[in-house]
Amino acid sequence: MDEDGGTWSIANGSAHPDHLPNGIDDAMDIDLAAIMDIVEDLNPAAASTSSSMKKSGKENEKGSPSSMDEDEDLEDLGFSEEYLTKFCKDVSVSFFNQYGLISHQINSFNDFVNCGLQRLFDSVGEISVEPGYDPSKKGDGEWKYATISFGAVSMERPAMWLGGKPQTDGKKEEHLHFLPKHARLQNMTYAARMKVEMKVQVYTQQLVTSDKFKTGVEQYLHKEIISEETKPVLIGKIPVMVKSNLCWMEEAEKRDCDFDHGGYFVIKGTEKVFIAQEQICLKRLWIAERPCWTIAYRSELRRRRLYVKIEAPASEKKCPQIKKVINVHFLSCHIPLWILMFALGMSSDKEIVETIDVDMGNNSFVNLLLSTIYEADELCDGFRKDGKALKYIEEEIKSLKFPPEESISECLEKYLLPFLGNLKQKAIFLAYMVKSLLQATVGQRKCDNRDEFRNKRFELAGELLEREIKIQLRHAQKRMVKSMQRDLYGDRLQSIDHYIDASIITNGLSRAFSTGAWAHAYNKTERTSGVVATLRRANPLQTMADMRKTRQQVNYTGGVIDARFPNPSHWGRACFLSTPDGENCGLVKNMAVTGLITTNLAEPLLDMLIQCGMEKLSEDVDLSEMSLKEKDKIFLNGDWVGLCKDSLSFVVNLRTMRRGGVISPQVEIKRDQQHGEVRIFTDAGRILRPLLVVENLKKIKRIKGHYNFLSLLEDGIIELVGVEEEEDCRTAWGIKKLFMGEGDQLPLDYTHCELNLSFLLGLSCGMIPFANHDHARRVLYQSEKHSQQAIGFSTTNSKLRVDTLSHQLYYPQTPLFRTAIADCIGKPDHPKCPFPRPEFFNGQNAIVAVNVHLGYNQEDSLVMNRASLERGMFRTAHTRSYKAEVENKELTESKRMRMKDKVDFCKVQSKIGKVDNLDDDGFPYIGANLESGHIVIGRCAESGADHSIKLKHTENGRVEKVVLSANDDGTNYATVSLRQVRSPCVGDKFSSMHGQKGVVGLLESQENFPFTCQGIVPDIVINPHAFPTRQTPGQLLEAAFGKGIACGGSIKYATPFSTPSVDDIMDQLHSVGFSRWGGEKVYNGHSGEMMQSMIFIGPTFYQRLIHMAEDKVKFRNTGPVHPLTRQPVADRKRFGGVKFGEMERDCLLAHGAASNLYERLFTLSDFSHMHICGKCNNVANVIQRSVPGGSKVRGPYCRFCSTSEGIVKVQVPYGAKLLYQELFSMGICIKFGTEPC
Repeated sequence: MDEDGGTWSIANGSAHPDHLPNGIDDAMDIDLAAIMDIVEDLNPAAASTSSSMKKSGKENEKGSPSSMDEDEDLEDLGFSEEYLTKFCKDVSVSFFNQYGLISHQINSFNDFVNCGLQRLFDSVGEISVEPGYDPSKKGDGEWKYATISFGAVSMERPAMWLGGKPQTDGKKEEHLHFLPKHARLQNMTYAARMKVEMKVQVYTQQLVTSDKFKTGVEQYLHKEIISEETKPVLIGKIPVMVKSNLCWMEEAEKRDCDFDHGGYFVIKGTEKVFIAQEQICLKRLWIAERPCWTIAYRSELRRRRLYVKIEAPASEKKCPQIKKVINVHFLSCHIPLWILMFALGMSSDKEIVETIDVDMGNNSFVNLLLSTIYEADELCDGFRKDGKALKYIEEEIKSLKFPPEESISECLEKYLLPFLGNLKQKAIFLAYMVKSLLQATVGQRKCDNRDEFRNKRFELAGELLEREIKIQLRHAQKRMVKSMQRDLYGDRLQSIDHYIDASIITNGLSRAFSTGAWAHAYNKTERTSGVVATLRRANPLQTMADMRKTRQQVNYTGGVIDARFPNPSHWGRACFLSTPDGENCGLVKNMAVTGLITTNLAEPLLDMLIQCGMEKLSEDVDLSEMSLKEKDKIFLNGDWVGLCKDSLSFVVNLRTMRRGGVISPQVEIKRDQQHGEVRIFTDAGRILRPLLVVENLKKIKRIKGHYNFLSLLEDGIIELVGVEEEEDCRTAWGIKKLFMGEGDQLPLDYTHCELNLSFLLGLSCGMIPFANHDHARRVLYQSEKHSQQAIGFSTTNSKLRVDTLSHQLYYPQTPLFRTAIADCIGKPDHPKCPFPRPEFFNGQNAIVAVNVHLGYNQEDSLVMNRASLERGMFRTAHTRSYKAEVENKELTESKRMRMKDKVDFCKVQSKIGKVDNLDDDGFPYIGANLESGHIVIGRCAESGADHSIKLKHTENGRVEKVVLSANDDGTNYATVSLRQVRSPCVGDKFSSMHGQKGVVGLLESQENFPFTCQGIVPDIVINPHAFPTRQTPGQLLEAAFGKGIACGGSIKYATPFSTPSVDDIMDQLHSVGFSRWGGEKVYNGHSGEMMQSMIFIGPTFYQRLIHMAEDKVKFRNTGPVHPLTRQPVADRKRFGGVKFGEMERDCLLAHGAASNLYERLFTLSDFSHMHICGKCNNVANVIQRSVPGGSKVRGPYCRFCSTSEGIVKVQVPYGAKLLYQELFSMGICIKFGTEPC
């Protein structure tokens, strides 16, 4: 990057000055008129745009060297910096209105339903069912065979069956619309039925003799079809994404929740979301240096993979001078390059060398090629003649453990570079792979970096569902074949829907969603984690951030250093600050706010490429050596599809068509001049971002009336740019850079411009004010932790939800400042609200003073105003739900359960808790106040066994709602929600938007707080030592900035990277009558005297986090102990003890507090005693024994000494006694020495 904020043009490691826009404009002048004719022919709707561009093209032909004169700058066109800045904001708003924040999730699922499902079933092919060949069941006829094929796939919308009898008169069964809220309340899966048209043919076959002169064969198999059936069959249920095309909520006039944007699934009442998976792109050649130099053509099918490696020769013993040769790995065989090239039709060594086309002046290239030729001669003598090369490859393939069934010619055609038509083209492409590999060995071509986004594709809902359904479909297919095979004897064959088990796919998908174990991308026998996550609902910002996460799967989490570091290709696509700490640091990322993931393009692109000047690969295309040197190769999604003479003109023409709306704006075009390649990508999973096209800014004045983002794309004003294409762009960091020059020079010639620099960040990170002034670690804490733990107003349909745990802030506020992201992320639902999405801010504006207050705000502690809290500041509602389920009565009768095993809801006197607040049905009444130890749901069995649900320790609340329902598994369940109102108390955690977290150390009365001359009393007092150690000057700027805004200041934006300067903030404060540095004279609340020093005070946006002292406080004297060790249990809800570990023990030892240590580790833990014999030092047992006189006594007795004298009683921990008993059971005896105290 240059000093002026632009991005230099870097392609494969070297800068190219001829990629500059002037050269592009010169080429555009050549064929611009012709391209506009193509645009008009292909897209009549763009005729007006085309005609206007024609005129500019004619003007350029008269003498202008580019679309914008060199002497004509933006100011000459009538554009000001303020005008273009406002236009960029309008463009950003239109972008989010068009795509939103989670469109990548919904679009991927819609594409899967529309195209992916049909593509999946088409790939299965024809399924053959052979007879069991059991002679005892054959009968008189021939053996019967069957074939099954899949046809059209249809999806129904989610529906709920009313339970009526199936209709036989052609009428449809009665169903109700099944909505997401029904699935949440009834613990059901929001899914839709999938039907596939299946065709079944049953036939017999026999060997028939034929006329060889007519048919070419002596015998053939004749099939005689017995029966044929085609019908749609229910094959399973697929979970439906909320707000997708299959969801009822897409067309609903009123949403369940105003904050719900969809993009998730409801599985058994739980909301699940996909995390975008980063996978290596298989649609390009891959060059690697380790373990050996390799170039690979990778495919999803193992047999289509091709590797060219530089490795040690196989015949090293015959010629030790040869160190390295080039081998081709194909179909698990190691084939010398030269033999394969001759098998593909090459006629001489000279032709192969000329086709590879490397610098023969390089001795390393010459030696390597000569070694490869010598190696081929050693392995196959005379391979250049009589087709011996083909015979050698055939012998190698047939010697495999599992050779393919096809012949060698069919293998070369079907598995070797299948996208190419004939062997000549395959040989040329193989030579191109060898050339690329040789160039990489000397540094002329870069090795591929697996961490760059150009080499990755993101797998979303469509790809992940396709992978899992393919596994489940294979299981259903195997079971179908086995069950059908048993009925092929005689006339027992039934309809096809009798053999297909729809529950396999339904239950398999539900199990994968629930457990999170998803099908592996490459290994079919393994499962991977981290694909599905439970959607968190602490606040809407956390919910949205969960749906924008990406994850990179690695084999181990220890030493993956490079994968964790930010990569330059992440610029504008992944947030470089929002990542979790710990083992997932750098592996789990957040998409940048304008990042857009592509889907598969349905429309073909080859015809467009041909019209732009591409020569399609065919039998007629000249592929001679001279022709290949003069032309550049064109790759479409990694496949070689054609050639072109003038690649610059071809790329300019294609980009013009993209900017004119003729082809999809998601097409990525990359021209690699150094290697003579043009790479075009239209596949799914690429991440794009919008940029402003500088040369088309003059079209802004032609826009009349309302416009949307798609119209801007069609006009070429905005462009979606991919990772690889951006290497050729020179991007300005903002509108200001377009007007800035170096000294007396004109501004630099940029090709593109950022809409806003804050769009480089993620959603939660870009909303932090003055984020560029804070330490990066503090920004990470706020964006990844505090913003997602802050209590806000999570949903507007809380009455229709029964979440296990939820929090709601009573009086949420929006901050005083504004940011560009907060202004642009959607349409405002309420016209009076200044923010489109106020729910993303979860907190309140508090008056914060920076001061020391009686020592109670040390070490990040806060002192809060008790009167402010009593007025409702940071007051929250805490709701917890308790669930219990019982079997349905009808279901228990069908299962023939014993009467005493039936469990039902009821009220009975319980020994485990109080039932005073329960009604006769076993549920508490609305408004009942339940405390710890009360029964919240009464449940008992017919036998009298108590199965009630009791409130655990520290749990209490008032009953808010009781829900009684049933799910589709035949289970009745009840949910009781308890609500508790909580005001902040000592120990609760708070945080500002700058990572300044702290707990409440003191609740001070208002009269004891310092106050200003205006009578303003702070709500929070924070220690001044918190700022230099945490390096968060952004909070000080926010407080001073907010004070100016509250008093009527005009500057309101605190957008990262474009924040107002300190001088502007000072001037705004001074203009409203405050000190320029934000300090004020305050009076002591205790004495009423004016303090000598000025106190910095101002409004700051603070958040209350979900970590509260009431949920974490842990105390006890004595209580439950473990039955084996008799030591206190560890669980807080079970009234467990506080752990006292080795470090705590060391502290007490250092203090010399021996009595405290004795009490803590012994008296209050596992106090016990045992008896020791004073003669043999063995343990004496307490037994009942006979004494002279016939009486029996019970007491300690030593069996070793056979006496009861000299036995002493000692106090020991029960753990020591247990250890002795365990060792004694193994034959190890321990002796204890005793001394009198």
